[in-house]
Amino acid sequence: MPGRPHSVTPGSHVGGKTLHKILIADDEHNIRHILDFSLHAEGFNVVAAANGEEAVTLALAEEPDLILLDRMMPGQDGVETCRLLKNDDRTKHIPVVLLTAKGSYEDREEGKAAGADEYITKPFSPQRVINLVQDFLGVTSE
Repeated sequence: MPGRPHSVTPGSHVGGKTLHKILIADDEHNIRHILDFSLHAEGFNVVAAANGEEAVTLALAEEPDLILLDRMMPGQDGVETCRLLKNDDRTKHIPVVLLTAKGSYEDREEGKAAGADEYITKPFSPQRVINLVQDFLGVTSE
């Protein structure tokens, strides 16, 4: 979205406030848009990817503080993307939250095995995601 700062150093200070950067990776434009809008409204910087390959590239370039990753994307899915991120020394410290319509025990275990820090099933409320992001980053609402 024009005019919004998308490239701020993670944890940087602007106007006395720490800006945390969130990477959203989802092939559904509407999900990306809703999360981008909701997180930005809470003071987070957001970068977005439409697939797993783009998510890895952005994670390396943008150094986000947290990654919201759709499990089911065409090509490299969220589980494989999570595995790649968690096996890379440059990104393994970044919390990854898998967003998915698949909520079975087996699916959750597969996500955990790939290194996901949390697993949220769709549909979800944007507020639930905001609360989770704030909890992970130790941020409180103003």
